[in-house]
Amino acid sequence: MTEHQLATSVLVIGSGGAGLRAAIELAERGVDVLVVGKRPKTDAHTALAAGGINAALATMDPSDTWQQHAADTIKESYLLANPEIVRVVAEQAARGIEDLERYGMPFAREADGRISQRFFGAHTFRRTSFAGDYTGLEIQRTLVNRATQLDIPIHDTCYITRILVQDNVVFGAYGFDLNTGTRYVFHADVVILAAGGHTRIWRRTSSRRDENTGDSFRLAVLAGGRIRDPELVQFHPSGLIEPENAAGTLVSEAARGEGGVLTNASGERFMARYDPQRMELSTRDRVALAAYTEIKEGRGTPNGGVWLDVSHLPREQIMQRLPRVYQTLLELQMKDITREAVEIAPTAHYSMGGVWVSPADHSTGVEGLYAIGEASSGLHGANRLGGNSLIELLVYGRIVGEAAAEYSASLDAQRRSHVALGEARSEVDELLAADGPENVRALQRALRNTMTEHAGVVRDEAGLRKGLAELDELEDRIRDVGVHPDLAGFQDLAHAFDLLASALSARATLECALERRETRGCHNRSDHPDLDPAQQVNLVWAGPGRVVREEIPPVPDEIASLMREVDTAGKLVE
Repeated sequence: MTEHQLATSVLVIGSGGAGLRAAIELAERGVDVLVVGKRPKTDAHTALAAGGINAALATMDPSDTWQQHAADTIKESYLLANPEIVRVVAEQAARGIEDLERYGMPFAREADGRISQRFFGAHTFRRTSFAGDYTGLEIQRTLVNRATQLDIPIHDTCYITRILVQDNVVFGAYGFDLNTGTRYVFHADVVILAAGGHTRIWRRTSSRRDENTGDSFRLAVLAGGRIRDPELVQFHPSGLIEPENAAGTLVSEAARGEGGVLTNASGERFMARYDPQRMELSTRDRVALAAYTEIKEGRGTPNGGVWLDVSHLPREQIMQRLPRVYQTLLELQMKDITREAVEIAPTAHYSMGGVWVSPADHSTGVEGLYAIGEASSGLHGANRLGGNSLIELLVYGRIVGEAAAEYSASLDAQRRSHVALGEARSEVDELLAADGPENVRALQRALRNTMTEHAGVVRDEAGLRKGLAELDELEDRIRDVGVHPDLAGFQDLAHAFDLLASALSARATLECALERRETRGCHNRSDHPDLDPAQQVNLVWAGPGRVVREEIPPVPDEIASLMREVDTAGKLVE
């Protein structure tokens, strides 16, 4: 077994927007930083974000303020967002946009050079900046370019299996190379966890294979961290159903924003039943619930979906405003959306919960461990405003980079633990030696079926309890897996770790979904259809059977006074 030892001041796990922004901050401050990711750095999940990035720049609507952005965010969170985290993001959003401009981000601009901003659902004003419908891709490219200029080392075929901790203090991480199987011991003062969410544990998801399998959740919990609000998962209304290997691929909500129409199997425009005022421009959670209900009650298409049709729009409008949607359907289904409707269904899209973090610096309660991006929690509550996730990466990436630099500089020495390292090493050894009859991929699929069936768009107590019973059986079967790396690489070992992470994330999600006996935002309990003011709390999961209620701080007056129902007529709803 080859094992490389590497030492750095700060280790960043995850090479998406959040991880790169933190690494850039550290490098610009002269701090030694190393980034590891399991995907190619140019193709991290951030690259899939289509719609835009929010900041109250007031370039289009002079009345917009960061306070109004904060008010819209808290309102849309169904009062579960942490007001302090929301304040930080809204107040520092403009600075995040400036950072991107400084790095060379090609924002869409007005004729006079101002950054263009457009409406997204439930925003009071136009505050979403964009670059076509490839905003996330351009942000990722911009950050990768800046990281390259700063000579930041990025190991992008490295799978982290454990964060190394002694006495609640981080001292590094353990992992292996996906191609060669070479082991790595990373010694570090600080670990920044930016490895995404857990949406891949559902059958249809906008995440691609082998990403967002809940790695952040498992790494954090094993290190002594906790998970907040794992049951709050945003289901995007429009994911593709076919082909099977791309099920869940998103059709951007810009398709509805531009005038797309939703119909059921009998051609009925069903949103009239659920939100007659806003119709297709309703909020994401309502459209997803409407489509789910149509399908569940037998009015869905033969493949279990609904129709989304833009073919009545002018061809040039589609080509200009929806180029990515047009291209995607052509590639995946050989379908021309200027002529034919698209079959879609709700798809698991975004983890609004995540690792518990403090508002000030996103520290986790484990010394030297921070979490950012979709791996963290606190900004979105029970419904995420489109465009808020991308700005969060920029704001807290910078803040955590700064905090990590200061923490690292304050240490007298870096501790080590042979015991913690030995446990991480033997975990990999045992899995590599595993030769049981159970197939990792088959178990992943079974887990996804369980979550889709019992913890999807609509939940109830009986289903969640059945889900937990099925998960118990699956965890027994996981002990009998066979892991067989071959000449092509060590993906099989990575899948086994993905499966362990998914099982832990599924348990956290099911247990908290059972505990939240109300309907609020994305969390629909058919046996508790009303919002319960007593449940305006965050649920924090610290391991099997351990769910604690956490009070949410009050909303400051300057923000609370601006909270109101927002008209979404004529706005994009990303």
